[in-house]
Order: sequence, then structure tokens, then C-alpha cells
Amino acid sequence: MWSNPAASQPLMRDRKRLEELIARDEELVRRTSDIEAYFELAREGEDVLADLERDVKSLGTFTEELEARTMLSGEADPLNAIVTIHPGAGGTESQDWAEMLVRMYLRWAEQQGFKTVMNDEQPGEGAGIKSATFTISGEFAFGLLAGESGVHRLVRISPFDSAKRRHTSFASVFVSPEIDDTIQVDIRQEDLRIDTYRSGGKGGQHVNTTDSAVRITHNPTGIVVQCQNERSQIQNREKAMKMLRSRLYEHEMEKKRAESKKLEDSKLDINFGSQIRSYVLQPYRMAKDHRTKVEVGDVDKVLDGYLEPFLRGYLLAKRRGTAVATGGEDELDV
Repeated sequence: MWSNPAASQPLMRDRKRLEELIARDEELVRRTSDIEAYFELAREGEDVLADLERDVKSLGTFTEELEARTMLSGEADPLNAIVTIHPGAGGTESQDWAEMLVRMYLRWAEQQGFKTVMNDEQPGEGAGIKSATFTISGEFAFGLLAGESGVHRLVRISPFDSAKRRHTSFASVFVSPEIDDTIQVDIRQEDLRIDTYRSGGKGGQHVNTTDSAVRITHNPTGIVVQCQNERSQIQNREKAMKMLRSRLYEHEMEKKRAESKKLEDSKLDINFGSQIRSYVLQPYRMAKDHRTKVEVGDVDKVLDGYLEPFLRGYLLAKRRGTAVATGGEDELDV
């Protein structure tokens, strides 16, 4: 084990996961014991109602989090997540919305204690972004975010419209697992087209003045990945190949899911054109998931990274088969 650190990484990751499971089990036992003690005190005439209510509510939140974790049993669920966001049609308005989504997921990752690395970011001409790809590193990052793939809709008074009219913007989110060496993905060199170009946007002098950026196209599938944030072409190429392996793995998993009768019956297909969630800022304020019907009234909190109700709701609906087909525009037309 010590002579081959790379091979030991999956083992150490499993050990950490099991240690955390044991710690959660011990925490559950401690909390339920505390509540039982409060009931004993109440039988003896002690006034413990406020403490009991507080601990029961806290236990409910804790068990909901545990329940969500029990549903993360897929092969790729424990892996890091690679998130790609593209604006829809609409120019600056949609590009600004895409940048808001990037911030939302980065804030969520920060709140979870996860690490993030921006792999590629193409700034918009006036505001926002044309595209962004970033990696979120943390236990079960992919399993938690897998249900975020799809089209996200924003309704608001546009800050870019001098007439202060209401606009509807769309942006797509695609989440794939960062594949490690425990999962094999075969890539033939003859299937690849590799282009280099000069980096743009933020970066140091060396980054912006050399052809260090790398774009890789996988010809059989048409999947394109690019990386420009590292200092050397070799580093960008290595990271781009890692991203390509992840995209190809998720591409194959999508094909398997499309062929699965169980997935068809539960209506949980996730396609690029599926609108999964709406964020309404005007004329009322609400974020709603169209698959699970989960709603959060504090949409500003959601845009600041509060995604737990949606992530947990999707996992629960997926397990129970209670999610509905996406595309709920009519319910929130304003």
C-alpha cells in the first residue's frame, strides 16, 4: 500500500467514507438518547418542552440528511463533479443568468466545505459568461449534483432593459463525474482532434500570450472539452483529457439510462431540453423544481447556494419513483 500511493487512494477514500458512516450512526444514537432522556424528565415533572422541541426538530433535519446519503449508492456517486454551464438564446440577459448559476453552485460548494477549481471560463461580451466549466471536489459531490443537469429558467425584471420589462432567460447545466483510475474509459487517439489556441479573459501574462489553451474534440460523439486556466499547454491538455473521460463516461451512462425501462416508468429522463427548475423574481418570488414540485419561497437564499431542499427532493423522488416529467413552463407563466 505504501509503495503504491496511487493504488491506495481508493482504499483511503473508502476508509474515510466508512469512518464518517460510523460517526453519523453514533451521532444518531446520541441524539435519540438525549430525546429519550427529555421524556424521562418530563414524566418526573420537569419543564423540558422547549428543549425537547428544539432537539426533535434538529433530529428531523439530521435524519433527512442521512436519508439522502443512503440513496447515493451508484458507482460514480462518491466522485467529484464536473459542472458545465451554457447560456441559452438571449445574449447578455442569458449570459448574466449563466454567471448567476455559476455563483450559485460555487456558493453551495463552499457551504459544503468542498473545493472548487475553474477549468474554463469564456466571458460574455457585455456581461455574464458564454460558458464555464469547473470541478467541485468533495465526497459524493457528483451524487448530490447529478440531478441538476437540465435547463434552468429565470424570470425577472431585466437590469439590461432600460424599459424595465420582464424577461425570461434560460441556461443549461450539465454535471458529469470526475473519473478516477478505478473506472476505465477507453479513448482511441485516432478519434480525437486536438487544437491549441491563445487563452483569453483572466490570467497572467504567460497564460494570455502563448498558445497554451487546449480544445479536444471526440469525433465519434461530438463531445468537445477545453481548458485554458493552467500555465502550460501540457497541463491544460492533461486536465482536458480528464474532463473528456468524465464526459464520455456520463455519455455512456446516459445511453444506459435511456434504455432502462425503470427510468422510463419513473419519468426521470434528463435531456438537454428539459426544463427542471424555475427561479422567479418578478412578479412574485419563488424557486420551484418541476420534477419534484419542491418549492422555496426565499429565492435569494437559493441563488446564494441553498440547494438542499432540491437535491434531497430529487434523490427521494428518484428512489420512490414519484417525480414527474420536466417542462413545467405553464405552471409559472407570468
